[in-house]
Amino acid sequence: MGTSGGIVGSLLCCCLLISVRALVDPDDVLTKEEQIYLLAEAKERCQKDIRAQLEKIKDTSCLPEWDGIICWPQGSPGQEVAVPCPDYIYDFNHDGHAYRYCSVYGTWEMALSINKTWANYTECATLFSPESRSREKEVFDRLHLMYTIGYSISLASLLVAVSILSYFKRLHCTRNYIHVHLFTSFMCRAASIFVKDMVLYSGALASEPGKMREDDFKAEMAPPPGPRSHLVGCKVVVTLFLYFLATNHYWILVEGLYLHSLIFMAFLSNDNYLWVLIIIGWGLPAVFVSVWASVRASLADTQCWDLSAGNMKWIYQVPILAAVVVNFFLFLNIVRVLASKLWETNTGKLDPRQQYRKLLKSTLVLMPLFGVHYVVFMAMPYTEVSGVLWQIQMHYEMLFNSFQGFFVAFIYCFCNGEVQAEIKKAHFRRSRSL
Repeated sequence: MGTSGGIVGSLLCCCLLISVRALVDPDDVLTKEEQIYLLAEAKERCQKDIRAQLEKIKDTSCLPEWDGIICWPQGSPGQEVAVPCPDYIYDFNHDGHAYRYCSVYGTWEMALSINKTWANYTECATLFSPESRSREKEVFDRLHLMYTIGYSISLASLLVAVSILSYFKRLHCTRNYIHVHLFTSFMCRAASIFVKDMVLYSGALASEPGKMREDDFKAEMAPPPGPRSHLVGCKVVVTLFLYFLATNHYWILVEGLYLHSLIFMAFLSNDNYLWVLIIIGWGLPAVFVSVWASVRASLADTQCWDLSAGNMKWIYQVPILAAVVVNFFLFLNIVRVLASKLWETNTGKLDPRQQYRKLLKSTLVLMPLFGVHYVVFMAMPYTEVSGVLWQIQMHYEMLFNSFQGFFVAFIYCFCNGEVQAEIKKAHFRRSRSL
């Protein structure tokens, strides 16, 4: 990475890492187009500064110039020039420096083997080293395996749970109808993730970044082409993934609203209000995801929509974050009421330790239903992949997000006394008939 010839190579690696990171976190990375746009802006600023400096330079100093990535300032003969690694390159080490040497003759030192200006980008490109990429690949492979296993187990258990709640007529009630919709949203979320992974990260699309050459990168500097028809299906998959992600959060909110209403108002238990809850769970996400898709198609119709497009992500992220926050406060209020009622009804009857144990058990049962784990890292920004905090955060999120469907099905169906009673009755009737 010592010469300017390796600079384009480092940017190719940058585009590769951007694509890889999108596997885990599609909202905190730049698109390739956004990265190139930032680079073009930096080039324009540099050329303006160079024109201003050239008017004042009258000695034999090394002249300022733009090398494709960095705007090099004027250099004094016989001295090394150090420039901070630019922050507009997403995957550079922004704490490092790039170096050039101004010869005693007042010209930038050349790399004779390739007849190009010598520059040392080693500190900037530490993230592109084989060891670093190998570590990142190991982390991403482990995360992929974790959430694949988790969503597979959740999908299977949820399918069984929905079948049970639908089969037994005695279990047909508003509460279980809402459970069925929640379970279905978890199933749709898991299925959409598998389809998205299959479409985006296997076959031709997955191999495209690896086949990029220097000529391809230069072609990207041209104005982006119009929409490509072969990416329409890919964009539909990404849009459906975001829709089912949103519906899952909103059905968790519906569960919270329903339980909260039973405790405080007791009016949503009526079957007539089920349609209102269905509209909230399936209808509201359709509105803001459709708005996002329309805006994205109009203003940033690039690639497969799998990477961030700046602030457009907030069109669907703000409603999802709002649902998470509201549900968390509903959870806290319900736990507060449970604690007060437990102390009122069992004062003098139970040992305080037994009361705490019962409250803790009730709280743990409610946590998967309310998606409490979503708030743990909600306000924490993502850091570099090599960071310990990033790895802790991603392993935590992938583990709990993927297994949440299994926990919900296990607690609210398989461990439900009514469900167990119906299964025992059905088994008893079948054994008598044989």
